[in-house]
Amino acid sequence: MVAPLAEAQVFQDRLLSLGLARVSEAAAIACAPLIGRGDEKAADQAAVNAMRDQLNLLDISGVVVIGEGERDEAPMLFIGEEVGTGKGPAVDIALDPLEGTTLTAKDMPNALTVIAMAPRGTLLHAPDVYMDKLAIGPGFKPGTVTFNMSPSERVSALAAAKGVSTMQITVCVLERPRHEALIDELRGTGASIRLITDGDVAGVMHCAEPDVTGIDMYMGSGGAPEGVLAAAALKCMGGQFFGKLMFRNDDERGRARKAGIANFDRVYTRDDLVRGDVIFAATGVTQGSILRGIQREPGYITTETILMRSKTGSIRRMSYRSPLR
Repeated sequence: MVAPLAEAQVFQDRLLSLGLARVSEAAAIACAPLIGRGDEKAADQAAVNAMRDQLNLLDISGVVVIGEGERDEAPMLFIGEEVGTGKGPAVDIALDPLEGTTLTAKDMPNALTVIAMAPRGTLLHAPDVYMDKLAIGPGFKPGTVTFNMSPSERVSALAAAKGVSTMQITVCVLERPRHEALIDELRGTGASIRLITDGDVAGVMHCAEPDVTGIDMYMGSGGAPEGVLAAAALKCMGGQFFGKLMFRNDDERGRARKAGIANFDRVYTRDDLVRGDVIFAATGVTQGSILRGIQREPGYITTETILMRSKTGSIRRMSYRSPLR
């Protein structure tokens, strides 16, 4: 029989999952008054404060490995910050207190609060650089699409695997000038493109439920920390993810070395980025295709949260109705 103290140090994902959902919900509720107010920094800070307060209530010995930035850049939830009561299991925390600060400030779709938790040492400490990303949903053989393929070859390969024409494939791409050539090549295949202005964690998650979202594949570059969060989501939902770090200068290579990255050319799979069991929670802030945004009624506020566990493959959607204070 396991002693109670030893048992407390085990990563009990089932027991920790509801606590993680509360962290995500609290962050969403905190930034709700700032939706559409045009103040990105205030919305982000409100989410950060609430998420940090809730994390410190959990019986974990947590370390933020994906956070708001380095300690000198972020006063709270910085990379390396310790969270929790210190009395429970040692865990890695990856978080984006408000994925889509611009989306929130402008009341545009798909702003989320996002957090993942895994046993200590199992989440990649991704530096704050760009990552080239490729993702597809569940049910495909390994090697269906690869980083060695051109974008048009990936579309053709996925279409063949699905038994459809390339015109029936939809690719999600972050709308940025750097993606103009990618978009042109994809359009040349006849594929449809869903452009998003922000929020590439949600963009990758769309691939896991193509029948619901209409998106089959994600391509393009975005933040490496968000890549780890996206991989955590797909580890729970199913799907394939590939990422390769991109460096613009020596300062960014220095960040990577500081994070323990030695091979700058490595292509990371989903299970390279998330090496163990993980729990993942996200709460809708603005209305989206994955989660409903915050709903208000006299005296109350209602949120919708998705809570997932990779160990069981379970996906729970929860509605939380809270009195306004």
